[in-house]
Amino acid sequence: MSSAPDCLRHSLFGGASERCHRSASAGGASADAQAPNAPNEDEDACREAALRLLDAAPRSSGALRDRLVGKGYAEDVADRVIARLIEVRLLDDREYAESVVRICANRMMGRRGAAMELARKGVDRMLASQVTEEAEQNGVFEEAAWELGRSVARKTQGLDRQVRQRRFWAAGGRKGHNPAILREVAAELLG
Repeated sequence: MSSAPDCLRHSLFGGASERCHRSASAGGASADAQAPNAPNEDEDACREAALRLLDAAPRSSGALRDRLVGKGYAEDVADRVIARLIEVRLLDDREYAESVVRICANRMMGRRGAAMELARKGVDRMLASQVTEEAEQNGVFEEAAWELGRSVARKTQGLDRQVRQRRFWAAGGRKGHNPAILREVAAELLG
């Protein structure tokens, strides 16, 4: 089978016929200097991509590394760029983790919920544990549970006591609160 029908078949099924044509006309050698899935070794381009990503939204170093590698940069290049960003204080995982915990508390989430959010955002497990422990010691999650209780109490005013408590417990569970704190809040606000 010749290469022309293969190129035609590729173009019919979403392949780039131009790429096939270049490949066939070059005697089978790719016209591109780099294969499409080969890692990009350009540190300057990687740095620019990292800065654009950080400009768009704050990120943890783990999430930034994943995005850079996903964009095709070599792992060692991404690691060097991230190390430099940390060195010049453009990237700070602790500061980022603390800001995520503040946002979680504003969304009335508990420690478990905040830890899951930190994991989802690529924060190191040890650092996430430290930051959530500090927040818990400072009463951040307890206050979030009380705020959640006040919110549910307002929204369910006039409903049956069991319905109000069920809705509060469901919300508290979804948001990752400590059951002991939920019991205390429910007894005082929804009892």
